[in-house]
Amino acid sequence: MNGMSRMGGTKGTSRMSGPGARVARWGLGALAVAEVTLLVCLLSGVRIPGAVLVAAEVLVASVVGFKCVAVERLRRAARRAGAGRRAALGAALRTAVPERVRLLLAHELRTLHSLGLWVSRRRHAVPKGALAAAYTGPQTAMMYGLIFVAVVETVVLALVIPWPVVHAVLLVLDVYGVVLALALHASCVTRPHVVDSDGALRLRYGALFDLRVPAGAVASARVDRRFPEGGLVHVGTEGTLDLIVGGQTTVTVELAGPVEFVRPLGKRGSARTVRFHADDPGAVVEALTRGREEPSPSADRLGRV
Repeated sequence: MNGMSRMGGTKGTSRMSGPGARVARWGLGALAVAEVTLLVCLLSGVRIPGAVLVAAEVLVASVVGFKCVAVERLRRAARRAGAGRRAALGAALRTAVPERVRLLLAHELRTLHSLGLWVSRRRHAVPKGALAAAYTGPQTAMMYGLIFVAVVETVVLALVIPWPVVHAVLLVLDVYGVVLALALHASCVTRPHVVDSDGALRLRYGALFDLRVPAGAVASARVDRRFPEGGLVHVGTEGTLDLIVGGQTTVTVELAGPVEFVRPLGKRGSARTVRFHADDPGAVVEALTRGREEPSPSADRLGRV
């Protein structure tokens, strides 16, 4: 039975590697590039013309529609080859959807989930006794400004476009764009940096970036305001990682050894020095220093034994 499943999976994969799968991968790759470009522009405060937004929305709608058709065809091909329902769907998604696009979709789902957390005034993964360090100060006004402009453009397009079908499609996409921009800000509010009571550090930027630094890996921390160049995540040549918000970082953490991290699109790297922004850098440095100086609860229990 296992041999038949493996044979079915192999045949399904071979049949799913035709022109349709290649077109789906190229189309979704272009969509990923477009989404990342627009996201970087929004985070950098770049004013995006309405025509560009409309073109991007049409591209998204077209590629997503084609993706659904391609995935369904690939799923049917895998089923005809003998794969089970879940195995066929998983193989179709892996073939038609590139890894980076799957990561972007996962980021988007977590971002939308953060909107619910924001409305209910909750935060994600902040344990009791830990310090939650906000970092949205430099970008809050810009994000609300962009959301306001997006709302205005949505209203203007709704009044200008005369064709009912085009009007309905663009209205749905524009409203979703406004919701997604608001959810992006909500994800940054509900997913702050976290310093645990033992000095462990968790650095985040919304649902896009998440780095855990164990307590033993923190060698020193200091308030250090910098204005580095680059996008959200910038990796230097000397093993430095800058997590930039509003064009600045305010805390520098030296590590005892290299710590691995994953960029928003899946590329991996390592750093020995981490620089990031916190609205109250002094509180973060104090919490990190106190965590290194005080023994952890586990170490205290071992000492008593």
